[in-house]
Amino acid sequence: MSLAETVATWGRRVLRWTVRAAALFVVVSVLQVLAVRFVNPPFTLTMVERAWEAGRWPERRHVRLGATGHVARAFVSSEDGRFFLHHGFDWEAVCAAFEHNATSDRVRGGSTISQQVAKNVFLWQGRSWLRKGLEVWYTGLLELLVPKTRILELYLDVAETGPLVFGAEAGARHHFGTSAGALSLDQAGRLAGILPDPRNRSVKGESASRRAAFVKANLAPFPGDPGYDEVKRRWDADSHGPWVCLGRR
Repeated sequence: MSLAETVATWGRRVLRWTVRAAALFVVVSVLQVLAVRFVNPPFTLTMVERAWEAGRWPERRHVRLGATGHVARAFVSSEDGRFFLHHGFDWEAVCAAFEHNATSDRVRGGSTISQQVAKNVFLWQGRSWLRKGLEVWYTGLLELLVPKTRILELYLDVAETGPLVFGAEAGARHHFGTSAGALSLDQAGRLAGILPDPRNRSVKGESASRRAAFVKANLAPFPGDPGYDEVKRRWDADSHGPWVCLGRR
């Protein structure tokens, strides 16, 4: 067999195995996303990492979305105010974060709740193009295969809400000594205020207080709210995509 034939043979084998690996990844990832549509993930890689660091398993309590009271709206209002409007990616927030980070030493993120669920449930923490690419893929699958309300419920179930504390219910009990559904809007806003740095921020701190005030003044629209349908119609009628950043320059 000539060198050219050998190279061609190996090329075909590599291509065949690459296609098989890609197909397997697609099937596995789709099954993963379909699974969490119905079943709460028993753990996340972030939980495992925190447990490894601390030498004990984190506290976590499951709670249904309907039992979270003000917490669901407070978390959405704080982290992703257009959650029930966009389809997984909020390009206005991405563009704003890009502009801010270009002129500031403090990095601001533009990730949506759907993206955070993709990262927290299926992936690992850290910054890399590989993880970001996988996050985009899983976000698309979540938006395609899982209802918005379930995505939000997953977020409230796995979000880190304190040192070795995960989920809105465990966070409410850890910080306020009561269930998530019993929190006032101010308390729910304070709990949302520590999400960017839950291991170091306090619900009694100034940043949490400012965030609680922001939440109360900027409650996110939810389906079923008066006027929501009109807000959604106007949002869908506008153009939203990565090209939005070009229009802001």
